[in-house]
Amino acid sequence: MTIKVGIAGARGLSNIEGFQAIPDVEVVALCDLHEGLLKEQSARFNIPRTYRIYEDMLESDLDAVVVATPMQVHFQQTVQALEAGKHVMSEVTAGVTMDELWWLKEAAERSGKVYMMAENYCYIPQNQQIAEMVRQGLFGDIYFGEGEYLHDIKHLASGYNRQVPGDQTGASKTSWRNYWQLGKRGSFYPTHSLGPVMQWFEGDRIKSVSTFGTGWHTAPQFRQEDTTITLCQLESGKLIKLRLDCISNRPHNAAYYTLQGTKGCYEAPRGLGDEHKIYLKSEGDHSDSAAWRPLSDFREYLPKRYREASEEQKSAGHYGGDFFIVQDFIDAVRNGTKPPIDVYDACEWTAVALLSELSVMNGGRQMEMPDFRKAGGYKDQVIKL
Repeated sequence: MTIKVGIAGARGLSNIEGFQAIPDVEVVALCDLHEGLLKEQSARFNIPRTYRIYEDMLESDLDAVVVATPMQVHFQQTVQALEAGKHVMSEVTAGVTMDELWWLKEAAERSGKVYMMAENYCYIPQNQQIAEMVRQGLFGDIYFGEGEYLHDIKHLASGYNRQVPGDQTGASKTSWRNYWQLGKRGSFYPTHSLGPVMQWFEGDRIKSVSTFGTGWHTAPQFRQEDTTITLCQLESGKLIKLRLDCISNRPHNAAYYTLQGTKGCYEAPRGLGDEHKIYLKSEGDHSDSAAWRPLSDFREYLPKRYREASEEQKSAGHYGGDFFIVQDFIDAVRNGTKPPIDVYDACEWTAVALLSELSVMNGGRQMEMPDFRKAGGYKDQVIKL
């Protein structure tokens, strides 16, 4: 049976090559408010039906919807799709308030449909490789991880997220990012940094969140501080540190990670010729002689589907990750199985942003993470101040 997919938000076309490469999957509909972009992209990718009204698209014969609109409408459009009987793959973040996260959890549980959050940084090949090395015990007992998202987006405070070349319509208008990203304090966009690290700490959960900011130096017109540091204490007592910086004048590094265990560690590249590297302690090895090795020396731990990826799959984006995330979503839809990033992961990872805002505005106060996996809803949970 052919699975028919509709995409809400033309920027969601970063995944379209993944959908188009899977047998018996068709992207049949595209929805976007920007009429010029809608026409351009539907023609480019041979998408037969276009909509400017999301609800009209939901009334059509779709099986699944990709929600790739601005983050403040992800929750509403996801719930609408679930209630319309559609499976959903939503871009990050899952919502923008704690109430939305509880409603999302309840809607996903009630619907019986697949909900998957499209945290594509979890699918970067090196992050998948480290996950396999963790599972094989190469790092021993892991207890500390880091993720950083360093991406200057000040220029996106006005105008549309993407424009048709030569089209200056709305270029001077205030962007949604001005409020929902640069207008927020704390770690407003944590999932790219957090998601891969949480998958390395498989089976653990975040117990508390504490966030500290540097203040306003580079661009004080925004509410977002130059840098925020968020500490996530896990239920096991282990620690994850996140750095978010979307203000500072610096080169991008949106995918920096580290991992420390009792037998060794991993660090992603910092730039200027650096590469992914690990250290694994050997018998009798002294710390003075410890030396990095390139991660590429351990290619056998890269999942088979990445090692054997076709050029078509690799071209889907994020080094093939944008293909495999779509493959996992479609597999979950076809088989009725749990997706790799389910609604409980989505709610917990997104809640870090919301709790971090409360924390940084209260001097770094530790904020307790509710357990979205427990039966029941928000009435059964208490957030302690």
